Amino acid sequence: MDMRKWFKEAQYGMMIHWGLYSLLAGEWNGKHSSNYSEWIQSNREIPNAEYEKLAKAFNPVFFNADEWVKFAKECGMKYFVVTSKHHDGFAMYHSKVDKYNVVDATPFGRDVVGEIGEACYKYGLKLGLYYSQDLDWHEFHGGGYKSGHIPCAGAAWCNQWDFPENDKKDFDICFRNKIYPQIEELLRNYGELCLIWFDMPMTLEEHHSRQIFDLVKKYQPDCLMNSRLGNGAYDYVSLGDNEIPDSIPEHLEFDEAMINEVDGFKPSPYGLYETAATMNDSWGYCAWDQNWKDAKKVAEIKKKLNGMGINYLLNIGPDGLGRFPVACQDILREVAKTL
Repeated sequence: MDMRKWFKEAQYGMMIHWGLYSLLAGEWNGKHSSNYSEWIQSNREIPNAEYEKLAKAFNPVFFNADEWVKFAKECGMKYFVVTSKHHDGFAMYHSKVDKYNVVDATPFGRDVVGEIGEACYKYGLKLGLYYSQDLDWHEFHGGGYKSGHIPCAGAAWCNQWDFPENDKKDFDICFRNKIYPQIEELLRNYGELCLIWFDMPMTLEEHHSRQIFDLVKKYQPDCLMNSRLGNGAYDYVSLGDNEIPDSIPEHLEFDEAMINEVDGFKPSPYGLYETAATMNDSWGYCAWDQNWKDAKKVAEIKKKLNGMGINYLLNIGPDGLGRFPVACQDILREVAKTL
C-alpha cells in the first residue's frame, strides 16, 4: 500500500496517552500536576522508587482493546495511535529489552500494544505507535539534560531529581541499550505500522535520528515517521500541540537540510501534515481537568484542518481502569453525526 497516499486521505485519527500516570489522574501528595498530567513524574519530581510502585498497582480490569478500536471506527477515525513508551520510560508492550513494562512489572500482565494491534487488524484501522525516543526519566542517561532552563510541563526535561549529575550523562548509552533496540522490537513484533509518532527531540544528534529513520525503513519501508524524530529525518510534519494554522504557505518547499521554514512551518517532503490535539487541556487522564471542547468546536477544528490537507489526530487519556472518560465519548459521538 502507498502509505503516503493513504495518510493524505485519512484525515482523522485517534491518539491514546495511557500509562502508569493514568493512576495518579493528575494529583500527587495533595497537589495537582501541570496541565499535562502525563508529565506528573517530572512536574512533582517523583522518585523512580516511588513511581515504580504504580506498576504494582496497574491492573486496568476494564481495558478492552476491541471496544476502544471499534469506538474509534464508529467515530470515523481511520487510524489509531497509542503510546508504547512515554517519557516515564514505562513500556506498554512486552519489551524483552527492559523489564520495566506492562507485562513483566504489573499484575495486569497483558501486552496492551499487542491487543490494540489485533483489534486494529480486526476492525480495519491502521495502527500507529507513539514512542519517546529522547526523554526517558527511568534512565540515568535518558535525554533532555542538555536543555537547561527551557520551559516544559515538568520541573525538568531529564530526571535530575534522581540523577542530578547531568555532566556525567551520556545519551549514547541510553540510545544503544534501550531506545534503538526497543524501536526494533516494535517494528518486528507488532505487524504493519502506518506510522511511528516520535516526540521531543531535545538531545538526539543527527546520527541518532538517521539511525532510527534507517531502522524503521529497513523493517517497514512504508511506515511513516513524523518530524519530531528530529534533525530533518521524517516523512510528514507534526505541527505544534493543538496547533490550528490559518493556512499552509503555498510556496513551502522541502529542504533536505531543514534550514528553511516559512511562517513557522517546516516543509513536508510529501505534503503530509498532522495536528495532534486534546479535547481538554491534558493528554493523559486528569480527573480535575474538565475543560472539554464541545462537539461543535471539535467539528469546526476538524473541518478547518482537513480543508487545508492537515490530518486531525484527536487524543483520549483513558483512566487507570482502562475506561474512556464519558465526556470524550459523548463529544466524539456528536462529532460523528456531522461527518
